[in-house]
Amino acid sequence: MGMLLIAEKRSRSDKYDFLRFIRNNGSTSAAQMPRQGILPHDLIHFIVESALPLRHGFLSQVARGADAEYVMEQVHGDDQSSVDAEAAQVEAIVEGLQTQLWAGDFDHETFIAAAEAACAARGKPAYDLSGVDVRASLYERALALFQQWQDTPFHKSLSLDFNPRPV
Repeated sequence: MGMLLIAEKRSRSDKYDFLRFIRNNGSTSAAQMPRQGILPHDLIHFIVESALPLRHGFLSQVARGADAEYVMEQVHGDDQSSVDAEAAQVEAIVEGLQTQLWAGDFDHETFIAAAEAACAARGKPAYDLSGVDVRASLYERALALFQQWQDTPFHKSLSLDFNPRPV
């Protein structure tokens, strides 16, 4: 259930870059990526969903055939009652990791607190990250991908193979 992600960096003046998803069966989906000054949110999903054994995160849903824009609307919408708990947990972890990237350094306790608070705000239980080296498996990998993204010239793309970890 993998897929290819092609992150296209638009012109210097664009406010959005573009992410194409090419599933193993050849079907596609796409989404805009707002520029944030750090690694884009959807590429943080790549880090999280590649590192943790999850089945219902954003990328996994797209890999199974869901439209990227539809999944984004669902997991970021006001009504979280129909969102799968694991999808909400993934969003919370991604948001927590984003906060750490913005801060410029990793603080484990702050990260865990942010992820737990984001789950609580969605009315979902927090993902159990005990036993996970969050700094190495998430934060440091996000920094490395951010550097790759920074090194990608405007009007060029970065390709990533998404292969979720077995659950």
